[in-house]
Amino acid sequence: VYSFSITLYPTSNLFAKGHRIRVDISSSNFPRLDVNPNTGDPLGLNWRIAENAIFHDATHPSHLVLSAIPAM
Repeated sequence: VYSFSITLYPTSNLFAKGHRIRVDISSSNFPRLDVNPNTGDPLGLNWRIAENAIFHDATHPSHLVLSAIPAM
């Protein structure tokens, strides 16, 4: 289990009442960034399928912090 703090690029979106937000967790951003073989080896030599898990129990609390600008 590892702790991560990820700073996202500044962006803006208007969420109307009842809208929902989805968070996707990935260990790659292909094709925007190079493929991640998940081994530390050079590309093309060895590949390993990544398994991502978010722990969210009393021992491993998780949270997401979103900034909000009040409506004018």
